[in-house]
Amino acid sequence: MQAAGVIQGDRWRIGLITDSLVRLEWSDDGVFEDRQTQVVINRDFGAAPAYRTWERDGLLVIDTDAITLTYDRKPFSKEGLSIIVKGVRDSQHNTWHYGDNPAGNLKGTARTLDEADGRIPLDDGVISRDGWAVLDDSTSNLIVQTDEANGKPNPFGTWVTPRNTSNGTTIDLYFFGYGRRYTDAVRDFYRLTGPQPLLPRFALGNWWSRYYPYTQDEYLKLMDRFKAEGIPFTTSVIDMDWHLVDDVDPKYGSGWTGYTWNGKLFPDHVRFLEDLHERGLKATLNVHPRDGIRAFEERYPQVAEAVGVDPSTGENIEFDPSDPRFMAAYLDMHHGLESEGVDFWWLDWQQGGVTRQPGLDPLWGLNHMHYLDSGRDGRWPMTFSRYAGPGSHRYPVGFSGDTIVTWESLAFQPEFTATASNIGYGWWSHDIGGHMFGYRDDELEARWYQLGVFSPINRLHSSNSPFAGKEPWNFPPDVRRSMTASLRLRHALIPYLHSMNYRAHEQGRPIVEPMYWLAPDNPAAYAYPDTYWFGSELVAAPIVRPMDRAAQRGSADLWLPQGEWFDLFDGRRYTVAHDDGRRLAVWRALDRIPVFAKAGAIVPLQQIESGAGVNAIGNPSALELLVFPGADGAFMIREDNGAFGSASADTRVSFAWNGERTDGGDTSALTIHAVEGDAAAVPAQRDWRVTFRGVAPLDAGSVSVLASGAGDGRTAMAMPCTLEYDEDTLSLTVEVSGIPTGADLRIEAAGLAIADDPAVRDAYDLILHAQMRYWTKDVAYREIRRDGVRALAGLRSLDRKAENPHDYWVSEMPEGVIGALEEILTR
Repeated sequence: MQAAGVIQGDRWRIGLITDSLVRLEWSDDGVFEDRQTQVVINRDFGAAPAYRTWERDGLLVIDTDAITLTYDRKPFSKEGLSIIVKGVRDSQHNTWHYGDNPAGNLKGTARTLDEADGRIPLDDGVISRDGWAVLDDSTSNLIVQTDEANGKPNPFGTWVTPRNTSNGTTIDLYFFGYGRRYTDAVRDFYRLTGPQPLLPRFALGNWWSRYYPYTQDEYLKLMDRFKAEGIPFTTSVIDMDWHLVDDVDPKYGSGWTGYTWNGKLFPDHVRFLEDLHERGLKATLNVHPRDGIRAFEERYPQVAEAVGVDPSTGENIEFDPSDPRFMAAYLDMHHGLESEGVDFWWLDWQQGGVTRQPGLDPLWGLNHMHYLDSGRDGRWPMTFSRYAGPGSHRYPVGFSGDTIVTWESLAFQPEFTATASNIGYGWWSHDIGGHMFGYRDDELEARWYQLGVFSPINRLHSSNSPFAGKEPWNFPPDVRRSMTASLRLRHALIPYLHSMNYRAHEQGRPIVEPMYWLAPDNPAAYAYPDTYWFGSELVAAPIVRPMDRAAQRGSADLWLPQGEWFDLFDGRRYTVAHDDGRRLAVWRALDRIPVFAKAGAIVPLQQIESGAGVNAIGNPSALELLVFPGADGAFMIREDNGAFGSASADTRVSFAWNGERTDGGDTSALTIHAVEGDAAAVPAQRDWRVTFRGVAPLDAGSVSVLASGAGDGRTAMAMPCTLEYDEDTLSLTVEVSGIPTGADLRIEAAGLAIADDPAVRDAYDLILHAQMRYWTKDVAYREIRRDGVRALAGLRSLDRKAENPHDYWVSEMPEGVIGALEEILTR
């Protein structure tokens, strides 16, 4: 704790870390703790904030630009310790008294969704509509440098040890008084507890996972079929049947825990892992460590000797994460398996939170030790496990648990994912499609796949029921097409996702953020928890309820901030003129969900290769940029050479909407700047496909492409390009090949304009497929063509008409069809 920001007495200490973040300590013995804890690893943010202190009626008052603290210098009490948070205009609860329950807390996340069928309670986050939140670190263990732990040699050099509470009460609180500055609060939470680590690029693609006793040949044939169908995957998750399960002698207990490959299913597991790698897949194995290492395991003798047990006795080596000698032997056993080709571990801990060391959660211990160990020898550290409390974001990726296959489960996951960012937990991986029980609903599966595309991690999963397979070819043609398109889109998004990966690591901005982070004073931003920012450019609103039968579309209720927005897929523009934003219901067929790009957004995509290259995750030689009109924009494409800790290769893209062309005149221009940083990490040349979406067509003479050396003063050279326009998606695409990544590429489009809204055409398509009376369709479409948006009022009461004998066949318009038409006609 920095001395300049500390005010203390004999048994209390107040540390001003920032003007909004305050550490509050009470110690009966007057001894205070400055070492790292399981949660907090840094309390020194640099210079202390400006503050003033004075006395008032015997009370100490500490005042900063953000808070006013009042304290009676006695043991902490509701009457004697309070903090007022400034700048929260519309809350009556912006004053915290010690012990207050945080009624306005916007919540964080939970340990697991195991067996959840819909909403579950969530732990608190570090932000609140009332302006304050409290993080209690009083009981977490300390991280210390030590050569001995719990009376045993410690080969790790650091360990966790309980706080000394033998001399009375110890209180250690962190008060977050950031008002509605939510992004600041979470950013400083990361500074306090550690940043989100950078994930390897492969983690951002599709993961295949299933609790199922595959044979070696079955699994490889499945991966080959995915490739043949053009469905990309980057990660193979092998559930517990990789090890001995049913063949374990009952005297050892169950086969839930295991570390010996099942030779019946995997006769040559080393070759199996090599085959996965040759197919472009990383491999992770499931482990349930609770039952320790038993005598039937192949590696039992080495572990027994390492912990001082005579292997001939067959004594069970108890799982004990509080014993550094056991943990060293345990991890060394995993090293042997890794040497055969295992890339990282799925730590499937479900057995409670107690160890022999007070306060040490075995799940936290596993996450901490496995993550640190996974980064040995320069490897890219990564684990896959459940959430173990605040600070768990340091050990990604998160496994949210075994959910029930229902619409209720799906409906909770968007909110659950977004809210987790309020406690900094940005890399959740859900069982996409649901894990177990529930029911088969083909539409539900398609919508879950779509959520997976716009989730931090996209991992399909299901149970071992022979009817639960999530392969797209197990579903009807329309659902199969939707599923396949979702998986291909996720893979295409990897350049965008990896850039957001860097943003999360360096800027403290999780890839999924609730809408209220950027609109904290707008009540509507809180009212739609299923709507969220997905990176810097996109807003997603997954469809989480069954489609309307008449409209043949599903709907999502959402809120958009003020500005111009474009549908990511078809370029339709949504204008939000009011300062308070806009609430609306949007309707989509089974092929896609509502995702909106802000005006000026730039979204990089990779083109999916065919044949053997389907699963490719390297920095591609061909990139597509989706560019949306209406405002200037900028984006930084972040890449690396795949080695942990390597420098990034950064390609800056800028978009000038209706800027000045080099020869004068009104134009728009997109510039792809020369790569900066580690240029060797990217191809020497690239093919670029730039798609301006949501724009009117242009003739070839209005578009020019210029390339020039990076900063060397050479004259820009005109480059040949191809031009095409797609009326369905309102997209103008410019393609240019063989551009050196060390050069600047500029695409100028004179007269580029936002497309007219094809509302009547879209209304026709909706009515064409609607399940309703034909004569009602005719009447409705006639009135829409004649009156446009003014027709909506009449459409709600069509059955009142009696103009001719055919009106007998005119019935009231289905409500879902009217709702979908209202979206189209009022965009």
